[in-house]
Amino acid sequence: SLVGQASLREGLDQDLLRGIMKQESGFRPCAISPKGAMGLMQLMPATAEQLGIQNPFDAASNVDAGARFLRQLLNRYSGDIPRALGAYNAGPTKVDAAGGVPAIPETVDYIRQIMSNLPFLDR
Repeated sequence: SLVGQASLREGLDQDLLRGIMKQESGFRPCAISPKGAMGLMQLMPATAEQLGIQNPFDAASNVDAGARFLRQLLNRYSGDIPRALGAYNAGPTKVDAAGGVPAIPETVDYIRQIMSNLPFLDR
């Protein structure tokens, strides 16, 4: 599967990557957000360009780029999953400015939804 390959390549948990995809696009490869994010992993145009993606609606390219971006964020935030998810949703600038997860209701709910479905976390 695309998720399995991207997860293995980037050293990510498949459930985490799948959770982002579910939350971002509802698994719809042609999804476009009101803010312009595209595809399964809802890449913003600037992020897609930065990651060298020619066609953000190509499922394999989109999942690969989303996994690479998530890996970059996890590295940036020393493996802190909530902060990385917050940056995936709201952008690293907002996470950095807040010194953690920004108090944006959409972002807080986004993180809660994904984290609540991760079986590898001890609760």
